[in-house]
Order: sequence, then C-alpha cells, then structure tokens
Amino acid sequence: MNLEKHPKKSAEHPTGLKKHMEKTKTWKHPKKSAEHPANLEEQLKTYREQTQAAPKEALIQKTIQNAKDAFYLAQQEHTLLYREFLWIQLKLIQKKWWLLQALVLCMAGAAIASTGWEDYIQRGMAVSSTLFVILTVPEFWKNRSCRSMEIEEAAYYSLRQIYAARMLLFGMADILLLTLFCSTAVTALHFPFEKLLVQFLLPAAVTSCICFGTLGSRRRINETSAVILSILWSALWLPITLNEKIYIILTPPLWLGCFGAALLFLAFTISRTLSRCGEYWETA
Repeated sequence: MNLEKHPKKSAEHPTGLKKHMEKTKTWKHPKKSAEHPANLEEQLKTYREQTQAAPKEALIQKTIQNAKDAFYLAQQEHTLLYREFLWIQLKLIQKKWWLLQALVLCMAGAAIASTGWEDYIQRGMAVSSTLFVILTVPEFWKNRSCRSMEIEEAAYYSLRQIYAARMLLFGMADILLLTLFCSTAVTALHFPFEKLLVQFLLPAAVTSCICFGTLGSRRRINETSAVILSILWSALWLPITLNEKIYIILTPPLWLGCFGAALLFLAFTISRTLSRCGEYWETA
C-alpha cells in the first residue's frame, strides 16, 4: 500500500500565531461619542412632548365624584343611627349628676314638709333651685375641660349634634325630676303652685339662662365663672323673695310673665350655644 505522508507542519505556524496575537493586543475599541448622551436626552424630551396627554378636567371630576360616592356608600353600612348615637351619649354622661339633682329635690321637699317657717322655706327653695341647675354645668363644660373640642368636631356627628344630644338628654331627665317634685309638692305637701313657681321654677330658669349664656358666649368663660355668676344671682334673688312688699306689688300673672320671658331667653341662649359651639375651640 502506498500511504500518503502527512504534510509537515509549517514551521511558520507559531510565528504567524504570534503576530496575530500581537495585532489583537494592539487593536483598540473606537471611542464613544461624547454627543451620544445629549442626543438621547433630546430624543427623550421630544418623545415626552409628542406623547404627553392633555388632562380632561371633566373626567377627573367625574372620577373624584365616583370615588366619593363609593366611599359614602361603604360608610353608610357602618354609620350610627341617631338613636344609637343618643344611647352612646347617654352612657357617656355621668349619672351622679342626676342623682345629686334628685337629692337636691328631695331635700327641698323635706324642707317644705318639715318646717313651718315661710322665710326658711323660701331661702331653701331659692338656694336649692340654683344648685339644681349648677349640677348640670360640669357635663356641658366637659368638652372644654377635657380638651376634646377638636376631636369631636372632626367626628362624623358634629359638635353641634353632640351638644344637642346632651341638652336633650339632660332636658328630659330634668323635666321628669321637676314634674315629680312639683306634683308631689302641690298634691302631697299642699304647697301653693304660685309660690313654687316664684321660689323655685323662676330662679331655676334664670340660672339656666346664666349658665347657657356663658357657655355660648364669644368670650372664653370657664365653668367656675358660670357657677360664681349663678351664686351671685341666688344671693340677689333672696332679698327679693323675702320682701313681702314685692308679693303685694307683683301679681301672679306678672310672675307668670317673668317666668315666660325667662323661658324664651333660655331658648335663645340654647339656640345661640348650638350655633356657636364650633367657634370656641380649646385654643381660642
């Protein structure tokens, strides 16, 4: 057999490889253009200007309104009913004030039944009526003393509704207590209603006007000032009730007129308190 001989490796192969490697080492990458980033920024700026969408105010407002409607609809499932709100306010009121008011009325009734001295009865009735109203002051000034005005104003039920609920609950309780006291004094103790009106109901109505008038005042008046003014009114009222000449001059219709005027002014002070309750903050 004739076997072909492998060709001999070229002696130049290593030398050629070496030259190729040297060429490779000496090759340099082309320099990046310094203008490339600037061109990219200009292209992005042009793209943003071309693709920028103009906002449509009508659609934005519609989206906001839809979001509000969805929020209100979801909140209605968790909103307290007003009777539930009244029940919560009833639980927040400290019942000790109603118990003290009932105790004051019991002491006034006991004074009527036990003593025959008319002067002492009048003096005790005038003082007890003022004290009966003063016992409501801490609950109505609780928002200021506890510094909870801003928190209650930010709640779902406004501060006006909170005051209205508290006044309604106290009004119902006080009317019930006064009705029981007056009916017992007139029927069981045989105390004349005219004297009861002059010596207890009229001073209580005027004291209520003083308390609610200071509560709804534009000036910041604390509960101590309201109590002091009520005591001063009681001290002014005592000489009037102990003066027999006044009873001769002032007839029962005139006393009824004074009582009616006091009730009207009381309604005005309560209305003013409810309308201004959002104006007197703890920082005012």
